[in-house]
Amino acid sequence: MQLRNSSSRYGWVSIVLHWGVALTVFGLFALGLWMVGLGYYDTWRKAGPDLHKSIGITLFLFMLIRVVWRFVSPPPPPPANHSRFVRVAAKLGHAFLYLDLFLVMFAGYLISTAEGVGIPVFGLFEVPALISGLPDQADVAGEVHLYLAWTLVIFAVLHGLAALKHHFIDRDATLIRMLGRKA
Repeated sequence: MQLRNSSSRYGWVSIVLHWGVALTVFGLFALGLWMVGLGYYDTWRKAGPDLHKSIGITLFLFMLIRVVWRFVSPPPPPPANHSRFVRVAAKLGHAFLYLDLFLVMFAGYLISTAEGVGIPVFGLFEVPALISGLPDQADVAGEVHLYLAWTLVIFAVLHGLAALKHHFIDRDATLIRMLGRKA
């Protein structure tokens, strides 16, 4: 399989970034839902959020790589059978997913740094608290984080359903290109 995208399919870098981000988003979502139900004396009360934050910061770094990679190796053009509406909807949908994901991560950063303490990442380095002390920062950012996370997961599911619709109903190459196969 090729490294870079071509006019007929995605390269392995785009594929790994796409599916890795997707799995990480759903994993972080599940971890986040599980964390909020932990009791005060639960052994994961500190470890769960620390893991969530570390994975979230790592995801942010991979998303930066993903954005740069889209410029280095542009995605293949949409299949010829896609109408103008489908092409515009796909572009807007992808832009919304990217924007929502970055906003979720920024809200998570605001939650984590509300007390002026940096975010340790797997004990390897620390992301400094550049923004802290805003009125009700943790509470407001927590609400925003929750709603944006739900929005992200719902739109990611819709994104997946759209790919399945293209594959099984339209019978076009939309999905198989993201699986590394030639259109």
